Amino acid sequence: MATLYPPPSKRQKLAQADRAREQQELDTIPSDLGSVRVQFYDQATGQPTGPAVSVPVADANVKNLETLLNTLQGNEDDERVPYRFAYHSEKEGQTIDILRDVYHSLLEPGVKTTEDTVSLFYTPQAVFRVKAVSRCAASIAGHGEAILATSFSPVNSSTMVSGSGDNTARIWDCDTGTPQHTLKGHTSWVLAVAYSPNGAMIATGSMDNTVRFWDAKKGTALGGPLKGHSKWITNLAWEPYHVQESGRPRVASASKDSTVRVWDVVSRVIDHVLTGHKSSVTCVRWGGTGKVYTASHDKTIKIWNPKDGTLLQTLSAHAHRVNHLALSTDFALRTSYHDHTGKVPETEAEKRTAAKKKFEEAATVNNTIVERLVSASDDFTMYLWEPSTSNKPVARMLGHQKEVNHVTFSPDMAYIASAGFDNHVKLWNGRDGKFITTFRGHVGAVYQCCFSADSRMLVSSSKDTTLKIWDVRTGKLRMDLPGHRDEVFAVDWSPDGQKVGSGGKDKQIKIWRN
Repeated sequence: MATLYPPPSKRQKLAQADRAREQQELDTIPSDLGSVRVQFYDQATGQPTGPAVSVPVADANVKNLETLLNTLQGNEDDERVPYRFAYHSEKEGQTIDILRDVYHSLLEPGVKTTEDTVSLFYTPQAVFRVKAVSRCAASIAGHGEAILATSFSPVNSSTMVSGSGDNTARIWDCDTGTPQHTLKGHTSWVLAVAYSPNGAMIATGSMDNTVRFWDAKKGTALGGPLKGHSKWITNLAWEPYHVQESGRPRVASASKDSTVRVWDVVSRVIDHVLTGHKSSVTCVRWGGTGKVYTASHDKTIKIWNPKDGTLLQTLSAHAHRVNHLALSTDFALRTSYHDHTGKVPETEAEKRTAAKKKFEEAATVNNTIVERLVSASDDFTMYLWEPSTSNKPVARMLGHQKEVNHVTFSPDMAYIASAGFDNHVKLWNGRDGKFITTFRGHVGAVYQCCFSADSRMLVSSSKDTTLKIWDVRTGKLRMDLPGHRDEVFAVDWSPDGQKVGSGGKDKQIKIWRN
């Protein structure tokens, strides 16, 4: 009797499809084009790496270019770094990402010919690969009302904090799937939660108009509530670690009362009140260059100097209220001196140096610190800004059919993802704001989205009760994560890439892992 083999698994089918697609791509490159000369340049410094090298056009794909560059750098097999490549056209002022190979990106469209030397600028990708989360490892009850905000500790994926409509925030042990501490003290909904860059403290903002600070390990309150706002707190942002005065961290709180307040966490006083917005402030970001960025229902984005509380710039382009902001350096600022290895510098000075180095490496383009900003609005559009060079937007990003709710940069700054009430998640080029693709699959409004630490995947949470994991390179759905029994308001991917945490209307925290 013949042996009957089991049908191929989902993983085997996906691998087979990938192989077939790669083979198809290779087959579409004509074999009679000869070679092309490639010169590599470091994106951060603009300096050339090695001599120009002649590469057969048929072999000039991203994988082979990566191998060639590592060889020119003298990297051993176990030291090889994955790279992203781009071509800068000075004449047309555009940047072309090499997504598959040099032929399809440059030669076929007629941008370059085989007689030219092709200058490719490279940036390192994440040196570790995040696996797609595929199962619910824990479903933890505890909150008495809907969960409105979640955030992982920047240290690792073991702890997460959530804010809820039951007037409490809770700290969860994500390894064991158990509640650690309940943070009681607010007298109304907890709308915003944020870990300090060193992971030692948690800030919470509430509808009771106050900000509170907590010890992240013990779950104890660090003093009483900070009062000053006359309406509820909408968003919180910690001062980046390398910008802080030693031992004097600060927090900026945005409020429905049209102001932003900068608090000294240690002395518990208001440093500055940033007044100038004419309506509710929806979002606040504290940048690595020391500036504070705020978005408001008054259709404007304002940039402030938190040292003296003065207004530096106003960015006006949106036709309706601005809902959310993201900085290109958000991930580097959030993780400060922490990384996926878990090694922590010993002294305060070393921590500050490591945090500053991480920010500068993330933000340096051609020897210049560049911090980009993207804004999402009820006018169905987003704008990409480079405030250090101009008050005018770099790009107007059109495509959503309804209000844009949430926006985020990938950790490597190459992509922007946006979530809208039109049930779609859209992917954009982080450099020039050009549209890349739409992730279709949700059947309800998408509330939030978050990139994995290696920028290769994206998770989105929706009104349709599901989370979905998307593959950034292919634009396809990687994993559908049903399990919540109602709308999923909040989602976060841990900075080490290990876990995803989500919460929503069903009052349950879910921890997802691979």
